Amino acid sequence: MVQTPAYTSPESEAELEKVERHEEDIDLEFLYTRDIEFRQETIYFIVVDRFHDGDPDNNEGPNSELYDPTRTEWGKYWGGDLQGIIDKLDYLKNMGVTAVWLTPLFEQVEGLFITSAAIHGYWTKDFKRLNPRFIGKDENPSLNETQASCDTVFDRLIQELHQRDMKLVLDVVCNHSSPDIEGVKGELYDDGVKIVDFDNDADHWYHHYGEVVDWEDDWQVQNCEMAGLATFNENNADYRNYIKSAVKQWLDRGVDALRVDTVKHMPIWFWQEFNADILTHRPDVFVFGEWIYNHPEDERSVEFANNSGMTVLDFGLCVTIRGVLGQGAEEGFQLVQDIFDLDYRYCGATELITFIDNHDMPRFQSLNPDPEMLQVAIALIMTSRGIPCLYYGTEQYLHDDTASGNDPYNRPMMASWDTKTDLYQYVRRLSGLRRLNPAVALGRHWPQLVTPDVYCYTRQYRDSRCFVAMNRGEATTLDAVNADFPDGEHTCILTQKKFEVKDGNIAELELSTHEVIVLSHVGERVKGQTIVRVQLNGVDTQPGEVIAVIGDCPELGHWDIGKAYWLEYINQNTWFGEIPFNQSAGRLITYKYVMLREGTSPLRENLVARRWVLVESGTVKWRDTWAW
Repeated sequence: MVQTPAYTSPESEAELEKVERHEEDIDLEFLYTRDIEFRQETIYFIVVDRFHDGDPDNNEGPNSELYDPTRTEWGKYWGGDLQGIIDKLDYLKNMGVTAVWLTPLFEQVEGLFITSAAIHGYWTKDFKRLNPRFIGKDENPSLNETQASCDTVFDRLIQELHQRDMKLVLDVVCNHSSPDIEGVKGELYDDGVKIVDFDNDADHWYHHYGEVVDWEDDWQVQNCEMAGLATFNENNADYRNYIKSAVKQWLDRGVDALRVDTVKHMPIWFWQEFNADILTHRPDVFVFGEWIYNHPEDERSVEFANNSGMTVLDFGLCVTIRGVLGQGAEEGFQLVQDIFDLDYRYCGATELITFIDNHDMPRFQSLNPDPEMLQVAIALIMTSRGIPCLYYGTEQYLHDDTASGNDPYNRPMMASWDTKTDLYQYVRRLSGLRRLNPAVALGRHWPQLVTPDVYCYTRQYRDSRCFVAMNRGEATTLDAVNADFPDGEHTCILTQKKFEVKDGNIAELELSTHEVIVLSHVGERVKGQTIVRVQLNGVDTQPGEVIAVIGDCPELGHWDIGKAYWLEYINQNTWFGEIPFNQSAGRLITYKYVMLREGTSPLRENLVARRWVLVESGTVKWRDTWAW
């Protein structure tokens, strides 16, 4: 039966239209407020079980045989938990840590694979429940309850982090679940309800192609198993809906960012769909992936970084730093600069996650025990382009060299909380620099002097500068170094030494053995009701050419090229800038890019115009590619 619509008075229609317009405004604001600026963060990566035992009552967990109170069996749980992290948040905050990345917190299989339990968190049993070993003994839900409704120590951790203006990075594994443990492989649950296991897979939640044999075969890498792990079938829409709904559940509880494991083992279309759904659900979430041993000369990993919707951990730089500073590679710092020279291959080189070691490789000090060389390595990732990530305990010189420090010996228990170590104070000062000086977080990386033992470079953004000089060798004196710095006296933030700059140069720059000098000059910050962070890729500029933004609003010159907003050169592929909007905040605007060339006509993009609804206030991000 067709129902006749109820009569609505003109007044009600007007009110309804007003409500609909209001809802539309809310949706638009949510859609276009999409920037979480992670480039100024300092990330600290924690293997949860090996950090701090804040709640001894949860140590034995569902299977007490997997817990080793003596902390001598490296494959078993040692007691670290989320309460332990809460207990040490002030320690991390005072060191300058602004984002905490935790190994996966989901419920794991309870058993031994050879001699190892899932202490690392990468053998997930239920993506919608927390590992009972990490939460309170009374916080694990019963069979008729859901984890989503529980107020747990996980929620208190997020609250404590946010009260300190710190962020939580959740580690997610979309590629696989668990290996064969005691005759059961790939057993998967949905908030306590069993969905499937590998040997009872009528609905094809898993691939069944056996182990990878040829690691150069992309099809095998994406469809076959590694290390006996049950590999999900991304073609199954039910699986995709399950994993995305699980991630959204944790985002809804306050997670700020995602680290995604083993991304090279799934096709890029899956990640594009995954990130599209996640960013629609939470536009302000930051996502980075682990493409193990990626490199700027590797086509597939670069394509992933540029087109998947997430950035990646920078293994290319990590391996190079380990070779140069950890193992004394003969070519020295030139190898580091060679990596930076390839930044143009990435659309977002300034958002790559930089590091010197992690839970899958020997710690830096297992390569080189010299604490001064470790400080040089940390200074490099803290002051060069990218977002630095420190592996837990580095600031306490934590390492175990058994079996050359390989897994599992790269995951010792945190044993010291000394806030006076040289490296703790180093990180504290350099993290403050990253937050205060936009040149370090946003600017270009400009080499000034590169030799095997000495590396000098300047970070530049607008009027802000950061000059760094580091020495991996014996004491030396440099005749003169161009710092591209304002003239006058400047004080090193690490050593408190003073340096005189004249005509942009530092004369007779003395560097002690393994010394690092960092000078900072902060210019005027961009201020506005709404700030748009503009990034343009894919434009080939020559020296003397400049990229600007023009548009139909006063901030963009009302299409007058003479009043266009100029961007900053980052590398051969990237121009960047922050545009303040006041008069046009909250409006729909149109814009396009133009190349300004001295002595010849400007070159405009070959398109009608781009359109954007600006929010009333806040920060948004434009990520565009030059239209020829």
